[in-house]
Amino acid sequence: MSRAGPASPGRSGAALPLPLPLPLPLPLPLPLALPGDRKREALSAGALLQPIIKDVGEIYSRLLDHRPVIQGEIRYFVKEFEEKRGLRELRVLENLKSTIFEANENILPKCEQSMHDNLNEVLKRLQASNNMIHRLQEREHEERKLQADKVMTDEENRIAHWESFMKEQQNKQAEVDEEHRKAMERLKEQYSEMEKELAKYVSF
Repeated sequence: MSRAGPASPGRSGAALPLPLPLPLPLPLPLPLALPGDRKREALSAGALLQPIIKDVGEIYSRLLDHRPVIQGEIRYFVKEFEEKRGLRELRVLENLKSTIFEANENILPKCEQSMHDNLNEVLKRLQASNNMIHRLQEREHEERKLQADKVMTDEENRIAHWESFMKEQQNKQAEVDEEHRKAMERLKEQYSEMEKELAKYVSF
């Protein structure tokens, strides 16, 4: 790079901030030049300005021109969704469409018919099972009722037998008490007679 401008970011390898505008040199009075001298001066000035213009262009392209980045993203997007993927989504949608059509036309009617037939058979079996369970419940209810009646009858019989037994025991107790009373009276009479006889023998 020439002495007139800053170092180029392309050459240094890192992005640099925009250079500050250089102060223009004060015009100096030039001596009168010939046409050949003017041409050489113009060429030398153009040679000096070319590196500056190049550096400014690189800085502009790095900082302000986003077209290369956008074009790269666009090319990547097109490559991913057109070249690589191709018609994959379309084929997937067509496969789904054919699968749904097959299910609606063939599988669903078969499933409905199978469910209808099997559900009717299951309903019949459930009805038969329900009737059987109902009969078993009625039979169990009758057996429980008979058992309860039998228990009640046995309880009544036991109570009646107990009352009869107690009454019989009371009667026997009364008979025993009566016999005991009569025996005591007989013994008293016997002892009184014996005392009387003893009294006769004592008086002699």
